[in-house]
Amino acid sequence: MPGKLHRLGVLSAVVASSVLAGACRQDMHDNPRYEPLEASTFFTDGHAYRVPVAHTVARGSIRTDEHLYTGKIGGQLADALPVAATPELLARGHERFNVFCSPCHGRTGRGDGMVVRRGFRRPPTFHSDRLRSAPVGYFFDVMTNGFGAMQDYSAQVPVPDRWAIAAYLRALQISQHATVADVPAEKRASLDAPATAEDGAGEHAEHGAAGHEKQGH
Repeated sequence: MPGKLHRLGVLSAVVASSVLAGACRQDMHDNPRYEPLEASTFFTDGHAYRVPVAHTVARGSIRTDEHLYTGKIGGQLADALPVAATPELLARGHERFNVFCSPCHGRTGRGDGMVVRRGFRRPPTFHSDRLRSAPVGYFFDVMTNGFGAMQDYSAQVPVPDRWAIAAYLRALQISQHATVADVPAEKRASLDAPATAEDGAGEHAEHGAAGHEKQGH
């Protein structure tokens, strides 16, 4: 009998502890907080949100460089990059272009991307005279604010990547309309050099990839 009473006492203590612990539980999904624009009795104005201190700017919100953040200089579209056109910048622009732009514009920028082949509205080719003569700031502005049927990509593509894409677009345009005069003098001799086995293998792989893309694979 005493043993039974002891076990009953232990069980009662466990149950009581569980009840008390459950009463004190505070789940993370139900943590005490104010919802946006919720009223508050803590502050005298009755608002839970606080008005920013006068003459202060949130960290990272100062954008005094018009060229960098708008693609313009003195309110006019800039015809120069605000950053150095390095191989690393072009490589980043190439990669980001393939991710965000090629579905509509195609890998070569001719407006024949995969979604266009499936019925989406065809965008203009980047290789038209109009867009080849457009200032590079124009492409940054379109990515930032959108144009026509194209939405803006300011939320998806940060400012540095927008400039990287714009730089790559300019390089892509030049690649499709380049002449011998555009090749540095010290490099022109290599244009007539016979292709190596490695060059042939790379060209074959590129053509094969292009063929698969045309077939929709």
